[in-house]
Amino acid sequence: MEDTQSTEKVREDFDRLADLSDEGEWDHNAHYHAFLLKQLPSRCSEALEVGCGTGVFARSLAERCERVLAVDLSPRMVEVARDRSKGHPNVEYLVADANSWEFPEERFGCVASITTLHHLPLAPTLRKMAGALRPGGTMLVLDLYRAQSPADYLFGAAGFPASKALKLAKTGGLTHRQSPALRRTWEEHGATDVYLTPAEVRDACAEAGLRGAKVRRHLLWRYSLVWRKPIR
Repeated sequence: MEDTQSTEKVREDFDRLADLSDEGEWDHNAHYHAFLLKQLPSRCSEALEVGCGTGVFARSLAERCERVLAVDLSPRMVEVARDRSKGHPNVEYLVADANSWEFPEERFGCVASITTLHHLPLAPTLRKMAGALRPGGTMLVLDLYRAQSPADYLFGAAGFPASKALKLAKTGGLTHRQSPALRRTWEEHGATDVYLTPAEVRDACAEAGLRGAKVRRHLLWRYSLVWRKPIR
């Protein structure tokens, strides 16, 4: 997402989605929060989340970290996140465009991003996130991928029954509980989304200099990227 017009479109979409979001609703991203948190040490001094949305993962990070800085392109998302985070005074929210925001250098023990990086040029953004990590810090990414290889398609096919089973376990039903307006807004937004294949994500990691990054496909059409910055 490099031009101003697309940036504005994404901002407008997420401003609308913020007003329609349900704080307690389970979704596919939330299913992997525990996996991501397991990649961190028991305590972390400070964390950064890029694309925090309504602050769900930022609040989870706040339980493990002394301080969390959570940034998002959408002013309305940040307003909602602040309102929902009144019980987490160690989270600071900031409206910022990751394309132009000046990432602090070597400040954070964790830099995380969930389903945001497909809106951004991946390798340059990973490079900026890596620069914001302290030596020994951990980068956590969860995003959607585009199937290309037979293994990608196999994981994608297995995601459908897994999604149904998880929805039943988490919500007690198989029907989608999103409001029609929320579902329609997500569909309209998703129609213009472009995802990378797992192979392209690995290429971006190599371009960004993330040696040893672990890119892993998951069910529910997502990949994770975990990288630990070497200690000098």
